[in-house]
Amino acid sequence: MAAESHPGYGMRSHRSTLLRRLLRYVLLVATALVVAFPIYITVVNALLTPQQIAARPPTLFPLHPHWGAFASAFSTGHLGIFLRNSLIVTVTITLAELVTSALAGYAFAFVRFPFRRTVFFLCIATLMIPMEVTLVPNRETIVALGWFNSFPALIVPFLASGFGTFLFRQAFLGMPGDLRDAAALDGYGHWRFMTRVVLPMNRPVIGAFAVFAFLSAWNQYLWPLVVTETNGVRTVQIGLRQLQALSIDQTNIIFAGTVLAALPIFVILVVFQKQLVRGLTAGALKG
Repeated sequence: MAAESHPGYGMRSHRSTLLRRLLRYVLLVATALVVAFPIYITVVNALLTPQQIAARPPTLFPLHPHWGAFASAFSTGHLGIFLRNSLIVTVTITLAELVTSALAGYAFAFVRFPFRRTVFFLCIATLMIPMEVTLVPNRETIVALGWFNSFPALIVPFLASGFGTFLFRQAFLGMPGDLRDAAALDGYGHWRFMTRVVLPMNRPVIGAFAVFAFLSAWNQYLWPLVVTETNGVRTVQIGLRQLQALSIDQTNIIFAGTVLAALPIFVILVVFQKQLVRGLTAGALKG
């Protein structure tokens, strides 16, 4: 107590707090620079000529940027078609996974039915199976259904998500149990309780899973590669690979295509940043 009442104790404690805060900010800034530097270099290289990209030392600040590489990526690599296809596939998959995951998560959390735990564990077990194991039989199924080289082949296998079901179930189980009883007294059935109480209270989880589903669908490469064969339905990741083959001596066009393909991801992350952070921390706050 005597040490704490000493006039210099409060000053030393304040300096220690400031030092820890300064070190924390320095660490965060250093981490942000490490993460952002490759992205910055990609954008810079998209604005340079192939000769400037190959020059040493490398150019870090383009004084005379060349914007023509972005137009060339659209015209030479047909990137506009691939971006359109990816947008159709990704938005459809994201909305479908949100609906099916929310419904399944609600059923496993609030609805009593036979073998509920067994069915839930079977859903979770799908997370343990690598996609490569099911690639051949799934492709044969798509061919047998007559969906090869079509949008249903890219969308239907991903209309539901075991991870999304698990995430929503855990979030719904974290809600106070009295809410369901109060809603039942007010005459709320399962549908009204889910749409008016459960889902509004779990908007951060919905936003976080929407971002996760969007990123997963947008970045798919292997599955679209094995079930499509024409540019009319192929997605942007395959388009980037084709652009690399067409513009092997024009690296700035490849970098420009990469920036265009990553732009929707950055937009989604910026728009849903708060929901993503809240959704990722919701489980820790409830636990």
